[in-house]
Amino acid sequence: MALTISENARLPPADAANGSPLVAIEPGRTWSAFDVRELWAHRELLYFLTLRDLRVRYKQTLLGAVWVVLQPLLMTLIFTVFLGLVARISTPGLPYPLFVYSGLLPWMFISGSIGGCSTSLTGNSNLLTKVYFPRVLLPAAYLGTRLVDFAISFAILGGLILVYSRVLHFQVPLTWKLAVLPLIMALMTVFSLSAGALVASLNVKYRDVGVALPVLIQLWMFTSPIVYPPEQVPEKWRTLYSLNPIVGLIQGFRGALLGRGLPVFAITISAIVTIILLGLAAFIFRETEKSFADVV
Repeated sequence: MALTISENARLPPADAANGSPLVAIEPGRTWSAFDVRELWAHRELLYFLTLRDLRVRYKQTLLGAVWVVLQPLLMTLIFTVFLGLVARISTPGLPYPLFVYSGLLPWMFISGSIGGCSTSLTGNSNLLTKVYFPRVLLPAAYLGTRLVDFAISFAILGGLILVYSRVLHFQVPLTWKLAVLPLIMALMTVFSLSAGALVASLNVKYRDVGVALPVLIQLWMFTSPIVYPPEQVPEKWRTLYSLNPIVGLIQGFRGALLGRGLPVFAITISAIVTIILLGLAAFIFRETEKSFADVV
């Protein structure tokens, strides 16, 4: 968001007597909160905010970044025991642990980013009220920490695929679909930033958002193909099911990485929803940003 500096037309008597006009920082005329030029100008601040969030997260922890690896692995183990062995959910062509982990990885990135971004503004009230910088950098910085977590967990997924191929002789085919993986990951990142910035701006004024969001995210998980394949959904409901933008992101990630089918319709829906969400988030963030310092 570009800024302009102007003189305040209505001066307090003391300032008028001294002849020293007030200087007000006002938003520019750009419609978007995601002003690329301004964000690029503050790229170093984004780096330091991300580094700060990483340090705060693992400060005074015994295992540190190991928690990034343990969380998806433990969840994969639990789902494998109770759903793969007890409930015997079928995942044709894929071992159930590999199926679950490849679904949990993008889901934990998206859900963790949205949940963390929601409190990024209210948790940094001291910064909002003292100095100006593009406010969208706060949710973006938290998203940066989740990208670091995602990279570490992705390396573990690569190791898991290697174990299955060498020890259990399950081969993951290398196909052209692997080239789609960076596009899916970029779509996941934009979707997470858009949703995170939107809920963060709303949470400043309406704290109900922060209370309801964990419950909604939990429900969202079980309406997405993370621990069960979409083929388990009755065929007459699959089109409606694919309107969930997470379906295209997770199935696209899983299909591109493991050489499975790419759900073109679901991915298209995810891309459309992401574009709409990005515009909506930018508009609402800009409109609410004016009162952040007063409300937070």
